[in-house]
Amino acid sequence: MRSSKRQPIERALGVRFGGEELYVWAFTHRSYAYENGGLPTNERLEFLGDAVLGLVVTDIIYRAFPDLPEGQLAKLRAATVNMNVLAEVARELGVGEAVRLGRGEELSGGRDKSSILADTLEAVLGAIYLDKGLSRAAALVRRLFEHRVMEAAGRGAALDYKTSLQELAASSLGGMPSYAIEEEGPDHAKRFTATVSVAGTSYGSGKGRSKKEAEQQAAREAFESLAANRMVTGTGDAGQTDVVPADPAPRADTLGE
Repeated sequence: MRSSKRQPIERALGVRFGGEELYVWAFTHRSYAYENGGLPTNERLEFLGDAVLGLVVTDIIYRAFPDLPEGQLAKLRAATVNMNVLAEVARELGVGEAVRLGRGEELSGGRDKSSILADTLEAVLGAIYLDKGLSRAAALVRRLFEHRVMEAAGRGAALDYKTSLQELAASSLGGMPSYAIEEEGPDHAKRFTATVSVAGTSYGSGKGRSKKEAEQQAAREAFESLAANRMVTGTGDAGQTDVVPADPAPRADTLGE
């Protein structure tokens, strides 16, 4: 891979790799490796980068929210470190253009698959950790993810909309949410639509590149609709959603309650 092909992704990352070998390794998906004689894949780097990402994001959350209980800290981390968020960051950086894919993945739209983008971003973080050290890798993670942590925190009780909706439905609607999924498009570009219902009544719908993403969007719409009409102002001592009559002027951020 010529160095000129490295320049766009390196500019986006703000990092210049010290050697060609580590750069190539970070962007080698297993499909490419298997089609080219069993080259090393980026999966070991992905394993390492996942740990680096988790450590730095956990440190951000721990220091930024000193009064938040462990359960809410874990929810906030899960809202920030997940496939959909990582894929979004990877798209912004142009990771899809740099990853090396096998012919099958290439033809099936692999350059925009959320799972491949998320895994490759973690591999890149692992490579930067090996190449530049923890301080440089941590600085990059903070630049890419710190504002996303704060955005997730601003959503308060709804960090994980499916969980929050489940708690809310159980306490106020007397039932559990169920999801109906519809899909459309070719195999390499599937789009999913989810509709969430409780006791036979539909409360929200959402679209996404995966079933999980569509369900989260549907749960978000349902949760926010129910919250606006009735109820939600925070979480109780046991991490459960508190349900109260709607306030004419609800507070926007109750994450710390």
